[in-house]
Amino acid sequence: MKSITERHRYILEKINAVGFVNVPDLSSEMKVSQVTIRKDLQLLEDKKLLFRTHGGGSKINPYISEKPVSEKEQLHSDEKQLIAKSAAAMIGQNDAIIIASGTTMLALARAIRPEHHLTVITSALNVAIELSDRPNVDVLQLGGQLRPSSSSVMGPYAEQILKDVSCSMLFLGVDGIDLEMGLTTTSLMEARLNQHMINAAQITVVLTDSSKIGRRGLGKICGLDQIQHIITDNGIAPSTIKQLEDRGITVTVVKNS
Repeated sequence: MKSITERHRYILEKINAVGFVNVPDLSSEMKVSQVTIRKDLQLLEDKKLLFRTHGGGSKINPYISEKPVSEKEQLHSDEKQLIAKSAAAMIGQNDAIIIASGTTMLALARAIRPEHHLTVITSALNVAIELSDRPNVDVLQLGGQLRPSSSSVMGPYAEQILKDVSCSMLFLGVDGIDLEMGLTTTSLMEARLNQHMINAAQITVVLTDSSKIGRRGLGKICGLDQIQHIITDNGIAPSTIKQLEDRGITVTVVKNS
């Protein structure tokens, strides 16, 4: 078994050579447990020598760059639809909710078919358009600077409107959920807007496929203590579910057969 210094040198040499490492390969190559490798990656990230990712580590921050909405919509699409269906079932009669931006939020908008009146406040243009001709739904579109990568707006105009409203529930998408750092996204401005959304809602429900769990984005939205519910797919590890539930967060897992 290699010493901790030897392991760290091996990891850094490999990541400098190929740009990325994953936990199972490192565990096999160095004949140590995956738990040990994850601890090594955490220590190296704390020293700002790499970025942890879902299942491994990267030489550069993989969460700063943005994919187009059309490309992101194709990723984990089945899981997003199941998550959206579960979230839509939480919406009450004559409710007022906030829907943030992201492709899972668009899937949620497509799943909403209320029998009674519903008010939706959203920063996402595609969500507003999806709901614009839906019977029983009133849409309040926030204004501000357009962010093309998420088809949404952000900035002080949107933040000011949110200071004057109170809603029962916020449905929030993220680029990363980390047990230590909390919720993150790739945009500092969008992270700030999301914070205002959280303040305007009684309950925050995070909708995310399991690939985002264990990841970190550039901008911190909030700590885990500010959210009440996470809906995700069955790719989440049981140990992670327990850690989240131990913090008082309800975790709903949808099953993709």
